[in-house]
Amino acid sequence: MLRVVLTGSIATGKSTVLARFKERGIPVYSADAAVHALYAGEAVPLVETLFPGTVVDGAVDRAALSAALAREPGRLGELEEVIHPLVREKATTFMEEAEQKGAAMGVVEIPLFFENGATYTINKVIVTACDPEIQRQRVLARPGMTPAKFELMLSRQLSQAEKRRRADYVIDTSGSMDQTLAETDRVIAALETEAGA
Repeated sequence: MLRVVLTGSIATGKSTVLARFKERGIPVYSADAAVHALYAGEAVPLVETLFPGTVVDGAVDRAALSAALAREPGRLGELEEVIHPLVREKATTFMEEAEQKGAAMGVVEIPLFFENGATYTINKVIVTACDPEIQRQRVLARPGMTPAKFELMLSRQLSQAEKRRRADYVIDTSGSMDQTLAETDRVIAALETEAGA
């Protein structure tokens, strides 16, 4: 089975591209979705131990956790040391199960694939990218986002140019939705050829 990672900077269209793979019947896994599930399940006691008061009604309150990290930004690494191994384990299990079911290809979306040094068994890397001004507009349109918060996020991520350089495939999402989906379909076709699907 062809094991594919989808990555890219914030607001470059990863969710849109991943949804297209799913629509085409390709097994997909989202690290963001996995984190949401962990924050409602097995990561709850771990996060509460690290950041007391961030669990509300049995689940991690993301706003409370963000506030705690804003007060102590140097502790983000502690949170990542707890969460990233759990996400990695679930991604590995997803790939193994997809392969057992006979899938020709499986796609895992890992936003910080290059940054967190995770060791995944991967055959191909897709990077989503877009014009930096478009990225900025998309990010600042999100609820609760500020220019300072955006700059902090960017400072923790590799540049789009460097991610493009490391990619096997780049999907530019600067254009219309139709253009993005057409570009995604071209990449899917190329990967299916590689996978022998």
